[in-house]
Amino acid sequence: MKQQRSNIYRDLYALRTFYECDIIACGIIITRSKALNAVFSQLDIKAKYGASTTWTGKLIPRIRSRRHGGCPLLVLGITPQVIEDLGEN
Repeated sequence: MKQQRSNIYRDLYALRTFYECDIIACGIIITRSKALNAVFSQLDIKAKYGASTTWTGKLIPRIRSRRHGGCPLLVLGITPQVIEDLGEN
């Protein structure tokens, strides 16, 4: 769990540095939304991809605290609606 938190910080600081050095114009983060917890439970994989992994609920507070500096961010939280074959299981 500690490792995951440091990964979030590492990624946000990297995006900040790249932006401040004019290497990137914005950062894009693709992660999962809280809504996927129900899917993980249904597939019996919640223990593997549960609360200890990065998701929007952990990411948003770090963004609000400006860990990314002034780097514009596009954050996408994957929801169950984008899983096409979910009903087939």
